[in-house]
Amino acid sequence: MICTIARQYGSGGHEVGRRLADMLGVKCYDRDLITMAAQKSGMSEEALGHVDEKAASSLLYTLVMGSNMYHSNVDQFNVPINDKLFCIQSEIIREIAEREDCVIVGRCADYVLNEHPQCVRVFVYADFEARMRTICARESISEGEARDRIIKTDKRRSNYYNYYTGHKWGRLENYDLSISTDKIGVEAAARLIADYASLAFPKK
Repeated sequence: MICTIARQYGSGGHEVGRRLADMLGVKCYDRDLITMAAQKSGMSEEALGHVDEKAASSLLYTLVMGSNMYHSNVDQFNVPINDKLFCIQSEIIREIAEREDCVIVGRCADYVLNEHPQCVRVFVYADFEARMRTICARESISEGEARDRIIKTDKRRSNYYNYYTGHKWGRLENYDLSISTDKIGVEAAARLIADYASLAFPKK
């Protein structure tokens, strides 16, 4: 069973994913996917980190990748590093999903695993003011700075998802479950997802 977590910035999606993985006794993959992509491709982890979850403006990608988008042999194409990272991470996500139960945060994993028979797709969100308070406290920045960072990060994540999937980030029909954390917190959100997963895919 795989659980994918898409999340608004400041909603606690990463923390929900980590707590959920602990509850289920499985591994949570997030920024580890950058390290794994660097190891698989031989590219710089630092360079990949700079473009992680950022869309490129690659017409060539759209024209020539097609059904090859999940294969790591993309060096033959002169495509941006953003596109190469997406392709490599997608292949890694599929490999992980074939061998183990896990939680995967971001990276369009819900779309990459759209044909996986036991995948719970979750979108984590929260009230904007609650997210501002979270970011202010976590990053020790002003409310104005937090507001700008939330808007910019959500826009980047939305552009990334929309560009690589052709679907709309945050649209309800793309997910099995959407949970707001501002009223119930990270722990309860993780528990709700775990309960949903156990109902959707009961252990035999």
